[in-house]
Formats: sequence, C-alpha cells, structure tokens
Amino acid sequence: MDKSVFETALNHRTIREFTEDKVDEKLIETLKEVANRTSTSTGMQSYSIIRIEDEKTRKAIAEIGGQEYIARAPELWIFIVDVYRNSRIAREQGVELAAERDADRFFQGFTDAALAAQNVTCAIEAAGLGAVYLGSILNDAEALIDLLDLPELTFPVVGIGFGKPNQSPQLKPRMDMELKFFTDRYREFDHYMDVIADYDEEMQTYYDLRDANRRVDSFSKQVVTRLENASVNRANLAKIAEKQGFHLIGEEQDHVES
Repeated sequence: MDKSVFETALNHRTIREFTEDKVDEKLIETLKEVANRTSTSTGMQSYSIIRIEDEKTRKAIAEIGGQEYIARAPELWIFIVDVYRNSRIAREQGVELAAERDADRFFQGFTDAALAAQNVTCAIEAAGLGAVYLGSILNDAEALIDLLDLPELTFPVVGIGFGKPNQSPQLKPRMDMELKFFTDRYREFDHYMDVIADYDEEMQTYYDLRDANRRVDSFSKQVVTRLENASVNRANLAKIAEKQGFHLIGEEQDHVES
C-alpha cells in the first residue's frame, strides 16, 4: 500500500501464475466498492460483475479461453454489459422502449464494464497483488453466455484473474508514445516500419514467461500473425450481441407503454 499511484501504474505487469493463498475477504469487499465508485456513462451503471467460485465453471472458462491457468487464479471475475437490469426497472414502471436495445446502450455498458475492470485492477496492484486480463473469454462468447446463464441485454466484456503473484515477469516493452499521442488531430506516418524499428528490436529481446523464456517475435511480425490467425468466433461478436437482443444497427425507436 506504500507504493505511489504513479509507481504502481508505471510498473504494471501481467501476472498469470499465483500462489494458492486466498484473497482476503475484506479486500474483496473493498474491490467491490472500488468497482462501484467507477465512473459510469450517464450514471446508468450498465454493467455487472460475476465472481466465479465453482471449480467446474472455472475449468469451463479456462477451456473457452484456451488458457489453463485461468482455472488456477485465486479470484476470477467476469465483467459484463448489463442493460437487462435497467430495462426491467423501466418495464416495472410500465415503460418499454426500443432504445433499451440500441447501440448506445450496448457501448455505454461495454465502456462501463471496461472502466470498472481497469479501476479494480489498479486497486489490486496497489494492494500488492497481481492480475491478468482475460479477453480470451470472448473466444466463444456464446458458450460463455450459456455457461453463466446471461439473459438478454447482457454481454461478456472481459475477465480478471488475480491473487498473490507467483512469478516476476519482465516489464513488457511498449511502442513510443509518438505513435499514440497526438495534438489536435490524428497524425499519419509515411513509413511506420521505420518509426517502430527500435521498438521491433526491443521486443525481440523481451522474454514472455508463457513461452518457456523464449524470445518473442518483433512487434511488426506479431501484427501480421494476429491478422493471419484471426478468430472467426471473435469476428462475429456483433452477431452474438444481436442474438442477446441488442440492435447495433440503428432503427426507429418506438415507444410502448403497458
């Protein structure tokens, strides 16, 4: 708790291996409050968190993510878009609006969930623990939706596994902010490969603990590899969101009162 906010943020590392120590329940309650105090679009709080304790469910999520270490994390939380709650609050007042299903509501919830996940992760690290983001839960979003009994107007966003670190990975290199921070308008570069040359070289000296201490490819090669191995399931996330009742393509908003 003695580390400054800046020191904690600047030393962020992804932790994938944890000790068997359980996270103190008092800290869990504090982390819940941290999530609860996170900024939220128009105050609608259109997200929820599901804490996963059941071992079978944990293993199923690990299979969906293709990462067996997911099941071993002392704490596993799934952050979701949750527009369902507010739609029911409106309906119990006799109001049903097509707007409850629109893209605005979906992206408000998605942003709310992502902000809450980041806030919680910052608090986890400030408490001296480690965490890993689990975007892999979207490898099979439909399977996860079924597994967690997610109703309509909800959608998975990201997971966090956290606990006491059992590894000390290198600080992963990042590209220069010249490529990501602009003034007044977007900046395009004539030759990106030239601009990232030093970063490419730095990445090739970085060791990723997921790969038995082997060096990783240059960033430019990783970009191509990711594109060549794009997930069909993840490419269809918008269609899955539509199945969950969201209308991501605009349509006339009819007002219905019961």
